[in-house]
Amino acid sequence: MSLMEQPGPAASPVPGSMFSWVSKDARRKKEPELFQTVAEGLRQLYAQKLLPLEEHYRFHEFHSPALEDADFDNKPMVLLVGQYSTGKTTFIRHLIEQDFPGMRIGPEPTTDSFIAVMHGPTEGVVPGNALVVDPRRPFRKLNAFGNAFLNRFMCAQLPNPVLDSISIIDTPGILSGEKQRISRGYDFAAVLEWFAERVDRIILLFDAHKLDISDEFSEVIKALKNHEDKIRVVLNKADQIETQQLMRVYGALMWSLGKIINTPEVVRVYIGSFWSHPLLIPDNRKLFEAEEQDLFKDIQSLPRNAALRKLNDLIKRARLAKVHAYIISSLKKEMPNVFGKESKKKELVNNLGEIYQKIEREHQISPGDFPSLRKMQELLQTQDFSKFQALKPKLLDTVDDMLANDIARLMVMVRQEESLMPSQAVKGGAFDGTMNGPFGHGYGEGAGEGIDDVEWVVGKDKPTYDEIFYTLSPVNGKITGANAKKEMVKSKLPNTVLGKIWKLADVDKDGLLDDEEFALANHLIKVKLEGHELPADLPPHLIPPSKRRHE
Repeated sequence: MSLMEQPGPAASPVPGSMFSWVSKDARRKKEPELFQTVAEGLRQLYAQKLLPLEEHYRFHEFHSPALEDADFDNKPMVLLVGQYSTGKTTFIRHLIEQDFPGMRIGPEPTTDSFIAVMHGPTEGVVPGNALVVDPRRPFRKLNAFGNAFLNRFMCAQLPNPVLDSISIIDTPGILSGEKQRISRGYDFAAVLEWFAERVDRIILLFDAHKLDISDEFSEVIKALKNHEDKIRVVLNKADQIETQQLMRVYGALMWSLGKIINTPEVVRVYIGSFWSHPLLIPDNRKLFEAEEQDLFKDIQSLPRNAALRKLNDLIKRARLAKVHAYIISSLKKEMPNVFGKESKKKELVNNLGEIYQKIEREHQISPGDFPSLRKMQELLQTQDFSKFQALKPKLLDTVDDMLANDIARLMVMVRQEESLMPSQAVKGGAFDGTMNGPFGHGYGEGAGEGIDDVEWVVGKDKPTYDEIFYTLSPVNGKITGANAKKEMVKSKLPNTVLGKIWKLADVDKDGLLDDEEFALANHLIKVKLEGHELPADLPPHLIPPSKRRHE
């Protein structure tokens, strides 16, 4: 069969080799990419589809260095940021329950370096210059910040069960005043922005005694823009002030954060005292315990959600790279070929806001996808516009195809990987301290009251409940659902809650309540009215004595 007779879209005579290349390319576009793991899929998609667009339009000079293999394979990372003496290093010590190399704690500014606390077979310190040449670590691109930064960067490695699952980045305490900021010798906010792109959680620590947010801290929080979903706030050392003061401090913190973090949603703030010393003012002990458990659950979920976070970050990066390509190609298009290049460049930089609006209209792009106007104008001042590239639709189509098809397939894989590893969570250190035993959160409270008692805990109030029971016309020692309802609705709890209490209390499932089951229903109502959650299933210690199976 000759080439001209072949069916398909090739109607004109095309040289054989060229035709085979075209058909292969079309075939490659139709066939879905096959990946073994989400990490491998992300790595391949980035290298084959997104990286060419980034390189073509100099994305790395404007926004963020190219991603490397280690960025896709590394463990989840937690970044701690805060002013000096807010308890950042102590917080890490509290989590891992172990001193780490290079650790210094004190009321004065002690941590003057970025310390990556990571797992290793033996205790030791790896200096910054050695770290950035190690291909197994995700820090190689930090090389760009120069020696002033690398001399203030190190990795503290140690064998610790918590660090099996996550890595923690300790940062220098943020100071107030212009002098300290200049004397760092490197762009502190830019370094934090680099980390923010790659970490899974950013924890901002505040001291309940020192709420003032310095200029540098304000600048740092603004540098974390576009990563609000990763930010959690900890109000530390809250045991050192009375309840009334704590309420005022909490309100002041929310007000201050609202002015800096421009999101309509309220940032999640965890209140507590994150170290192993006795509480100075124990009035809010229960609150602190509940807040610590919530924060621990959030950190423990990171390994399970790590693949989803990396996928989310790649989508964010792809959207920014697309917008960047439109900006650069628009500037290229506006530049004259021969004369007046410098004056035109100045004019374009000044009118960059109008170019943003034009791109927004032409390509239906959300304003939130555009990079900071001021920052982009600063970066463009030093660029040679004549070296910019014109719009290349094929590169953009490839990225669009990745976002529309490949990412959707990876989303399915993420869920499959999660279901295969349901128990993947951070273990060890402070995370194990309250897992089991009487010091577990909520142990012996609410529905757990009486868990260790020999007698049935409901028995002590049963005489009171029996008086009510016998006024409800029991037949053969049992009352109907209608009669029970008349009494139960007096609690003013919603029907959904009362329905759940009925299911738990009707132990023998006969649609009627005997005196023990009625007493149990009233006990569960009391538990709910006191602000505790109802159990999903009736705990063994709450089962009425006559309904227990005696072996």
